[in-house]
Amino acid sequence: MTDTTNTPGADGGDAFVSACTAVGADYIFCSSGSEWAPVWESLARRHRDQIACPHYLDLTHETVAVGMATGYGLVKRRPQAVLLHAAPGLLQGSMAVHGALLAGVPMVVSSSESTTYGDGAGQDPGGQWYRNLSIVGGPHTVAQPFTKWSNEAASVHTLPTMITRAAELARRAPAGPAYLNIPLEVLLEEWDGREAKPVVPPGSTHSSPEDVDPVARMIREAVSPVIVTETAGREAGGFEALLAFAEAWNIPVVEPDSAVCANFPRTHPLHAGSDIGPWMDEADLILLVNCRVPFYPPSRRPSKAKIVVIDEVPQRPHVVYQVLFADRYLEGNVTNTLRQLARRAKDLDGPAVALRRAAQDERHAAERAAAALAESRAQEAEGIDPVLVAATLRTLLDGRDAVVVDETITHSRTVRRHLLTDAPDSYFYVQGGLGQGMAVALGVKLAAPDRPVVLTIGDGAFTYNPVIPSYDASKAYDVPVLIVVFNNRVYKSMNLNHRRFYPEGAAAETGEWLGTDLHRLPRLAAFAEPFGMHTETVDTPGALGPALERALKAVADGTTAVVDVLVTR
Repeated sequence: MTDTTNTPGADGGDAFVSACTAVGADYIFCSSGSEWAPVWESLARRHRDQIACPHYLDLTHETVAVGMATGYGLVKRRPQAVLLHAAPGLLQGSMAVHGALLAGVPMVVSSSESTTYGDGAGQDPGGQWYRNLSIVGGPHTVAQPFTKWSNEAASVHTLPTMITRAAELARRAPAGPAYLNIPLEVLLEEWDGREAKPVVPPGSTHSSPEDVDPVARMIREAVSPVIVTETAGREAGGFEALLAFAEAWNIPVVEPDSAVCANFPRTHPLHAGSDIGPWMDEADLILLVNCRVPFYPPSRRPSKAKIVVIDEVPQRPHVVYQVLFADRYLEGNVTNTLRQLARRAKDLDGPAVALRRAAQDERHAAERAAAALAESRAQEAEGIDPVLVAATLRTLLDGRDAVVVDETITHSRTVRRHLLTDAPDSYFYVQGGLGQGMAVALGVKLAAPDRPVVLTIGDGAFTYNPVIPSYDASKAYDVPVLIVVFNNRVYKSMNLNHRRFYPEGAAAETGEWLGTDLHRLPRLAAFAEPFGMHTETVDTPGALGPALERALKAVADGTTAVVDVLVTR
C-alpha cells in the first residue's frame, strides 16, 4: 500500500474506482442500485478530469451484468468488476455468479448493505435499508455457497486492498468469482487516498520431472490410451498444448457432453467424439485433462484402465460430489504439464502407435461418414431438421474466425457435432442454469469485437433470458451478435424425462404432458424489432441459408440479428 494525499472530498467511491483501476479491470459491469452513487460520482469526476478508469456499463438486469462479465472473462481470463444492488440484486444475479464459478471465470462481484440504518453520524443511507433491503448476516453470507471467496469491507481504509485481495483470489486456480460486501456507509466515508497495489499475475506452478517421467512411461507402455477433457482450452495456451501433446503421442481425444469450451479441433483425426463409453472397457490408460466429472454415474469405473489426472486443482472445492478414480495426479499448470509430456514422446513403439492411429483413423472416418449421412438426410427432410441448422451455420461461418456460445439442451450434441469448431476460444457452453446465454454472448463480443459471435439457443432457454435488457445492452454498447433459436415449441428435455420416468403413466395414457408446451409463445424474433434489430422467422429448408446469410451481414454491419428457426424436433 502506498500513502498518497487525495483530493478534498474523496470517499469510498473513489477508493473503489481507484482499486478497480489498479487491479487492471477493463470494465465495471453495473446493474444499478442506490448504494452506488459514490462510485458514479467518482467516475463522473474522472471522466470530467480525464483521469484513467475502467469503462462503465449501465445494465438493466443483474443476469446481464454478471453474464457479460462472464463472457468477457472467458476470452480475456482477467477479473472484471461487477456491481449489484444489495441482497436482492445479489440474489437475482446469483445463478449467473454460480455459472461463472462453474465456468472458472474470475471476477469481483460487489453489493452493499447498511450498517447504521440512519442512526449513525454522517449522511442518511435511506429508510429502504431498514425496511426491506437488509438481510440477516449480511449479503456476504448469502454469497458464500456460490462464490470462491466472500467477505465484507468494513472500512474505507481497507477497501482498496480488499479489492486487490478479491481480484487475486478470483484469478488463482481454480479461477472463479469473489464477492465483496461494501456497506453504503463505507462508500460514503472520507478516504485518505491510500491506494491499492496492482494485481500481480499468479506465480507458475509446475509438475516436477519426478512426477512427469513416470506418467510418460505409463503412456509409452499403454496399448490403448485415451485423453478425456472438459476445460483444457480454458487455460491460456491449453488448446494448443493439448493438440501438441495428443499429436506427439498419437492419442485420441474425447470431449464428453460435459465439455464447456473448445479444447481440441473437432475436425482433427484424433478427435474421438463425445462418448467415453466405448473406452470404458477398451482403454488401458485414461488421461483426464481438466476433467471434473468424467464418469456417469460416478461409480462407473473403467474395467482395466489406469487413470492419470492432469489438473492444477483436481479436487474442485465447489463440486459437491466428485469421483475421479485417480491412480496418479499431475497438479502443476496444465499447459506446462502437457508441454512437458509432449517433449517426452520419444522411443515410441512404432508398430503399436501405427496400429493405434489406424484404429482411430477408422473411428474418425466412420464418425464423419455418419455425420455426413445425417446432414444428407436433413437436407432431404420435410421441414427444418436441427442438423440442417448446425450444418448451414458451419458452412456460413467457415473462415470467419467465429465464436459460438451455446445455450441449447436438446440440440447441444447436434451443435457440437455439426458446427465442428476447431480453434481456441471458438466455442463456449453456458454453465449453471438456463437464462444467461444472451449476456454471455454479449460479453464474448465485447472481448472479441472483430470476431463474429453466434448464440445458439433453444426456445425454452430463450424465454428464461432477460431478453429486453440484453437487447438494450447490445444496442447501447454496440455489441452485435447473431442469435439463432432452435425453436421446437416445447421444453423437450423436460418432456423426455417425464416419458423416461413414467413410460406407461397417466400422461402417456391421456396425452396430458404438463410443464412442456411452448406453442402459446408469440414470434420470438419480434421482441428485437423495437430495438431496430434484424429479425427473421424461418420454417422452410430453402429459406434457412439465405436468412442466416442476411443475418450475418446485418451483424457485420453493426446490429444484432435474431433468426427464429422452427425446427421439426
